[in-house]
Amino acid sequence: MKLAILVLLSLLTNMPIFANETKEQVFWRWFAANEDRLFQFEKDQESTFDHLNNAMAKVHEDLTFEFGPVRTDGTREFVISAGGLKAVFPSVESLHRAAPELKRWKFIKYRQRRTPINDIEYGGVEVKAKEVHYAVFKDEAPEKIGIMLFLDGYAKGEKEGVLGQIGYLFLDEALGEFDVETKVGTIVFFGRDSKYFERRRPLSQLQADFDEWKKGQKGNP
Repeated sequence: MKLAILVLLSLLTNMPIFANETKEQVFWRWFAANEDRLFQFEKDQESTFDHLNNAMAKVHEDLTFEFGPVRTDGTREFVISAGGLKAVFPSVESLHRAAPELKRWKFIKYRQRRTPINDIEYGGVEVKAKEVHYAVFKDEAPEKIGIMLFLDGYAKGEKEGVLGQIGYLFLDEALGEFDVETKVGTIVFFGRDSKYFERRRPLSQLQADFDEWKKGQKGNP
């Protein structure tokens, strides 16, 4: 009865029932109402992702997401990502902080590092993780590390193209989105024809090299 009265008042005053909700609370209310559809997004992925993108854009237009596979315990990960944009980190934090407790979901902020590193398909192009190599170098900022990433077929000037985006995704896979944006400085992409390619190491070793570098940073005065 009370809800019916609230609905009637809302219609008469042309005001939303949940006027005091934050945009984060509005998103999570929408998420909970569409939980079954989101959990089984594979049944209608394009439409589901379109609606989810629209809902997240109301919190921040650059927020993005990832779904993990259904795990053996019946839960699924939902990753809130800044899309590699440090300026969007506060929105990731606020949306994650407002997340409800839902039995079938584990809500995670930022894309996490993966072991082993997954192959990536993006923009119609697939790149195998075993084909990607890297080299590290001293960055101008002493508290950060520079990384060269070698991608087969990469041409100069394609940093914002498909292979460039795949490169950034591989770094997130290897190091996690948060560390890439806060600990990695200059990122340079090259093809295998680069003069620096002789310094290459397989991408699978980047996690260990990076963690060793971070240990050294903590030891500095």
